Amino acid sequence: MDTRTIRRTSVTLPALDEPGLSLSDVTSLEGGRGRLAEFHYADGDLRDLDLADTHLLDGRIAGLKAQRTRLERLRVDSVEFIRCDLASPQWADSKISRSVFRDCKLMGAAFEDVTLDNVLFENCKLDYSALTRVRATGPVIFSACSLRETTFAAADLSNTLIDDCDLRLTEFDGGKYRGLDLRGNTLSQLRGLSSLKQVVIDRTQTLQLAEALAAELDITFGEDLAVHA
Repeated sequence: MDTRTIRRTSVTLPALDEPGLSLSDVTSLEGGRGRLAEFHYADGDLRDLDLADTHLLDGRIAGLKAQRTRLERLRVDSVEFIRCDLASPQWADSKISRSVFRDCKLMGAAFEDVTLDNVLFENCKLDYSALTRVRATGPVIFSACSLRETTFAAADLSNTLIDDCDLRLTEFDGGKYRGLDLRGNTLSQLRGLSSLKQVVIDRTQTLQLAEALAAELDITFGEDLAVHA
């Protein structure tokens, strides 16, 4: 079983190359009776992508583009999303397990009440997104992603690692973050530091957090007053 491990966090990856598993090409993600299994969907260019009450199981979605995306009450198990470009996707009331998002553009995404269990986001753009009440019930990794001006609101990321990501003006607005591993990032422009209790950082990042706190509290330094006097 393939895994992706960074420091203490390991994510179990989709098992799409197992013997006996053959992916069939499909032209739609709408399966019969709300279920689509062992599938390969490639290079779709859609104006609207609307999926609800659907179970996606053992599949690969590659090169999908959609101008408008709304996903509700989805169950996603062992699925790879590769080079997908979904403009401001709305994703709600869903569970994503043992899945990978790689080289995807999900800018302006709104994830709400989504449960994540063994999920890897790798080299993805999630700038200006809002992840509200997102809950990690298993390990989750964000690796080499852009999370600029993204907000985590009332989230539970206790089993999560964020590594080598762009966290400029990333905000944490309430939630649970015990054990969230923030090593390997620049933290000097984070917002919502009071929510980040019991996270894991390197000692060398302490000064970065101090810089972020000074900016968040709008502190004026005495030396600057002397300069402008």
